[in-house]
Parts: sequence; structure tokens; C-alpha cells
Amino acid sequence: MNFQHTEERRMLADSLNRFIAEQYGFETRDRIATSDEGFNVDMWHQFAELGVIGALFDEEDGGFGGDGFDVAVVFESLGRGLVVEPFLDVLIVGRAIAQCGNEAQRMQIGRMIEGTRIVALAHDEPGSHYEASQVATRAEKYGEGWLLNGAKGVVQHGEHADMLLVSARTSGSAGDETGISLFLLPSDLEGMHVRGYRKIDGGRAAEIVLEDVEVDSGTLLGSEGQGHATLEYVIGYGLVALVSEAVGAMDVAKDQTLDYLRTRKQFGVPIGSFQALQHRMADLLLEIEQARSSAINAAAALSANRTDRERSLSAAKYTIGRVGALVAEGCIQLHGGIGMTWELPVSHYAKRLVLIDHQLGDEDHHLDRYIALCRASRESFMAGNRSQEVDK
Repeated sequence: MNFQHTEERRMLADSLNRFIAEQYGFETRDRIATSDEGFNVDMWHQFAELGVIGALFDEEDGGFGGDGFDVAVVFESLGRGLVVEPFLDVLIVGRAIAQCGNEAQRMQIGRMIEGTRIVALAHDEPGSHYEASQVATRAEKYGEGWLLNGAKGVVQHGEHADMLLVSARTSGSAGDETGISLFLLPSDLEGMHVRGYRKIDGGRAAEIVLEDVEVDSGTLLGSEGQGHATLEYVIGYGLVALVSEAVGAMDVAKDQTLDYLRTRKQFGVPIGSFQALQHRMADLLLEIEQARSSAINAAAALSANRTDRERSLSAAKYTIGRVGALVAEGCIQLHGGIGMTWELPVSHYAKRLVLIDHQLGDEDHHLDRYIALCRASRESFMAGNRSQEVDK
């Protein structure tokens, strides 16, 4: 298997890495991440002009990429700079619109690529514990449209989004995969209450409460009650994005730690010359390469059948969660007490790695999911063999 990126992807990565290094240094990033907006509109427009957003979408949707490795290249570079602009939600929401949106809704993708439309995914709910089917928000028929009631949590950039992709149950009960519908809503509807707050790893999120929110029939995205399959598919793109972002963050944390080991002196020699620290750093390097391999496998699996795709995605997210915690703890401990200070970038990379584990399903969730997918695949294989024996 050829692990080399195409020339176009290498050029994109070089341009993006150079832009981030020159225009998005740590001090700039820290100022943006702690601002009242949680991201910078001008910087967002510059990313759009570079074509970074367009690389996340297919040509038929106005982009020039859209492959799993296009997503991986972009988010690995974003992870290296701890970029807080709303790339993840644009990817997830845009992919959902591309998959099942009508002509009017698909026009929003062009505005996203241009950087003139900020969108957010409003799906997670209190107590859902990462399960995509755990949707308690209700959408009931109301005249020619719908009436929405419920609550959504940890909506990234929710208070500054122009549009929200909201999941709501139109039939069934919480936990059922059938009966979930998706709605593409403007963020200024009457009855929609938004409370923003700052995240521990930079940027902002929001809690959203829907109280008798009236929407018309044109806000329904795709078919009524068939939203779960769409959610599973687009969250897959989000998982590739997150694991790739984590690999980029790990690389920078590793490089900064190696520099520290080469320059910090104890007993008149660099501490990197101590064998115990060399062994520990070598272990971290091996784990990072394992994480990189799982991220590559996840990006390649996006075009596979559902079982293989979801199994590879969960395996990658589990690996990233486990390795991310090791890298975060190891790099801070190898820095000593200074590793905990706000002024040192490595502490921010450590926080981001820990928080990535909790986005779109943590390590425990994806380990359980991987086991369940493997069990289902084995049972299906055994049933097929038994059927063939009966036919004989």
C-alpha cells in the first residue's frame, strides 16, 4: 500500500502548514481561543481563500477534494496549530447536506466553502453518552411544518453559528435508530435559547434549549425518520478529522519535548542523555506511529462497506484516545513542573489531546462499539456458512 500523499495533497499541506506557522502562532492562537467569539472571522475567511474548506468537499459540491485523505491532510495541519476555527462542524454538517439535502439546502455548501456561513451540529444531549440513537428532542407535526422541543449540549460555536443541524425524534423512543429526523435551522428562531461558554481547550461551545420552536417543512433534511444512517455516515468523517488532528498535535508535542530534553541540563549534561528518559521517549514515539497508522487506516476505510468502515473508525478513535492520554501525560512529565504552565504550548496540546478523546465518542465507547461490530460480523459470517451447508 502506498502511504505517500498525492502531489496536490502535499502542496495543500505545505501551504496550510506555512500559513499556520506564519499567521497562526501560539500567541495568536491563544488570543483567538480565549476571545468572546472563540474563533476569528477574518482568519476563517483567510482559510477559505486558501481553499482549505473546499478541500473537504467533492467537486460536485463546489470543492476540490472530499476524499478521506483530503480530510486527514487538512486536519493534521490544523492539529499542529491547535486551530480553533469551526472546521469540524462545517465538515459534518456540509457532508450531511451533500448526502441528502435538497437543491435549496445544497446551496448552503457553497457559502460554507466561501467562509460566509458558519454552521454547527446540534446533536448531543445530556445523558446520551455518545450514542447516536439517544435522541430525546421531539419534533411533532404542526400545521404545514414542525414543532421542536428539547435540549442539546456542547454545540461547538453554537452561539455564533448562522445555521444549526438539529437531530430530533419524529417517532419512536430514545435509543431507537429509526424515527430520528434531521432539521437544518437558522439560529435566530423564536423559542431557541442559546447559552455560550468557554471550553477548557480553547474556543467556545453552547447549550441550546428548544421550546416550541416552529419550523416549516423545508427545514427537514432528507427523509423523515431516516436521520440515523446519515448521522452515522457524517460522524465517520468527523472521526477521521479528529484522529488526524490528534496525530498533528502529537507530532508537535513530541517535537517540543525532544527539544526540551536536548536543551534542559542537569548535572552539567542535557537530560535527554539519561537512559531512563530516552527509553520513555522511545516508547512515546512508537505509540505515536501506532496512532498514525490507525488514522491512515480510518481515512482509507471511509469508502469501504459499512461494517469495515465503522470498525476501522472505532479502532482508530480508541487508539487515539489511549495514545493521546499517554502522549499528554508523558510530554508534561518529561517537561517537569514547567509543563503545566499556561505559557508553555505543550500544556495546551496536552489539553487538546485529552478533549479530542471525548468528542464523538471516547475510548471506552469506541472499544465497546468495535467489539460489538466484530461480534456482529462474525455472527453474520457464521450464519452465511450455515446457510451454504444447508443448500448443499
